[in-house]
Amino acid sequence: MTLGNITKTAFVALALLPVSACHIYNKFEMPKDNALAQEYVEATEAPVDSATFGNLSWQELFTDPLLADLITQALDNNTNLNNAKLNVDIAHAQLKGARLSYLPSVALTPNGAGASYAGSTINWTYQIPAAVSWEIDIFGKLLNNNRAAKASYEQMQAYEQAVRSQIIAGVANCYYSIAAIESQLEVSRQTAVLWERSVQTMKDLKLAGQVNEAAVVQSTAQYYSILASITDLESSLVSANNSMSLLMNVMPQTWNIPSSARLTAPAIIREGVPMRELAARPDIRAAEKSVANAYYVTNQARAAFYPGLTISANGGFTNLLGSFVKNPGDWFIQLAGSLTAPLFSRGANIARLEASKAQQQQAMNNFEYALMNASAEVSYAMTVFQKNDEKNILLASQVENLEKSVEYTQELLTLGTATYLEVLTAQQGLLGAQISKINCELAKSQAVINLYQSLGGGR
Repeated sequence: MTLGNITKTAFVALALLPVSACHIYNKFEMPKDNALAQEYVEATEAPVDSATFGNLSWQELFTDPLLADLITQALDNNTNLNNAKLNVDIAHAQLKGARLSYLPSVALTPNGAGASYAGSTINWTYQIPAAVSWEIDIFGKLLNNNRAAKASYEQMQAYEQAVRSQIIAGVANCYYSIAAIESQLEVSRQTAVLWERSVQTMKDLKLAGQVNEAAVVQSTAQYYSILASITDLESSLVSANNSMSLLMNVMPQTWNIPSSARLTAPAIIREGVPMRELAARPDIRAAEKSVANAYYVTNQARAAFYPGLTISANGGFTNLLGSFVKNPGDWFIQLAGSLTAPLFSRGANIARLEASKAQQQQAMNNFEYALMNASAEVSYAMTVFQKNDEKNILLASQVENLEKSVEYTQELLTLGTATYLEVLTAQQGLLGAQISKINCELAKSQAVINLYQSLGGGR
């Protein structure tokens, strides 16, 4: 077949292309009949506000030098992030392969043989051919494969950012959890020392006839209760340190984090959850690219219904020309074109297209759910932050009043105008309030961190 005939064949194939296949060449666009998707598209087209909470760099939020150093180490060493980066490299290699598929393939296949009949001299034949094959992308098979590969590459980039955000939030949460446990241990150990003194005081008062044996037993029991709670806190501290070690990708060790560490967050004033902030989340971008990928896979399934045109050429050096062996050999070249149309595989192609359409709808459903779930996460994180901010003020007042209560009841007990039960109740209440306040401060810090992560922070 001459090159002119091959070209004519290609034009004939194009003329046979039905109008319904035109959208095979189109780029992916979000469905216009979906209100949620359209709102998302409009949000992605809006200018980015770098001052919003989710767009702050992590260095602007986490200003504690020790925490910043730990986050940097985790981003350098974390296994999950390294694997996510490798997934980006894999997707990039696949994208490169998809782009190179437009180029002809070349193969060198040298061969030789010898034959002898009835004792005759062996006749040696040989060929040193190079085969070139080029698929003409008339119906967008290679085009959609390339676009799908690009969508997968961008999806992996978004996943990498999501993992990065999780690691930053994970290190910060561990950091402040360890600080909170250390703070609780300090309070509990100080309280244990006071209770040990209280037990001795009860024994002295019993000898003086001011309290009975029940007061001594009650105070002793409370002392052992505090010691038992300290063992629980020490176990929690080991667990938190191990979690930090895993994030840092090192063997379990103890991290020297000061108990005074507290997160000082910038002012966060929000009304509702703007779509433009959700659109900045890496998991949402990944879900969008998943829809795009499914769209191009569906287009590939549609393209399978149409013929494929391949131009091939063979050329090289041989001594086998026709039915004669010629020495020395000579050069040869062959050109060919083939048009392959699916006839008997139509049933399989229909099934493939139906499956692709269903998977595309699944991807769209997952995208919509991801948007709604993201909105819920942001709303909840903001509510937790606000409520713990309010609760922390109330607990501070409670601790202040209970400290006065303990002081007053101890004085009254010494004077004989209060019972040991009143002292016991006041001291128990104070310890509980102090622990609650520490937990509330931790919950507030974690809510800020979770809000930052839920808005796609971590750049």
